Amino acid sequence: MLTVLREEDRDDKPAARWSPIYYGLRDAIVSHRLAPGTKLPEDELASIYSVSRTVVRAALQALAHDRLARLEPNRGAFVAQPSKIEAREVFEARALIEPKVAALAARVAVPSDIVQLRQHLEKEHEALHDGRDSDAIMLSARFHVGIAEIAAHSVFTNFVRDLVSHSSLIIALYWKRRDATCEKHAHHALVDAIEAGDSADAAALMNSHLVDLLSGLDLTDKVEKSDSLADLLRA
Repeated sequence: MLTVLREEDRDDKPAARWSPIYYGLRDAIVSHRLAPGTKLPEDELASIYSVSRTVVRAALQALAHDRLARLEPNRGAFVAQPSKIEAREVFEARALIEPKVAALAARVAVPSDIVQLRQHLEKEHEALHDGRDSDAIMLSARFHVGIAEIAAHSVFTNFVRDLVSHSSLIIALYWKRRDATCEKHAHHALVDAIEAGDSADAAALMNSHLVDLLSGLDLTDKVEKSDSLADLLRA
């Protein structure tokens, strides 16, 4: 998934202190209220959330780990801004690797793997139904990592983890259809093919699914609003 660190791994500060800032910024990024490249000043965020800059810094580090923000020495934090070229390259790489991974998973999956995948899909659909888009994006990406883990190929799994982390950010920033998070029928069809042990069908479904994901992104250049950071976070 778009990897979220365990609370104890992010920072030694109590998670309750920086979590509201992390989730507030994350949701603002995913909902497109904060545009790619928007500066995230520590002092302004500290004022908005009534916390210290140290707490804000922990939240920004968590966002950077999840590739939703970038930290630049002597300049501060900014909403990440992957290029259109990078976006296409990430999905091209996924299309080379993930069909093979899906085929491998179809050959080795056991009933307990299928149960876990279907349970995961229920959580994903609940998030979409409830309008929790950022959670849906993360759960959707975690589904792809789950398939790689079933395939039990450590090198492919590491590649998939890194690529879905990149592409989850791209989807969060540039999706133009809500189903770009991953269409319901696409994931169900993949699970059905894996359960049936049909490696060729699993590979073909994964490939077409990734093509659909890329087509659901808006990679055109836009003129962004100049609203204040506080107004954007309150929206």
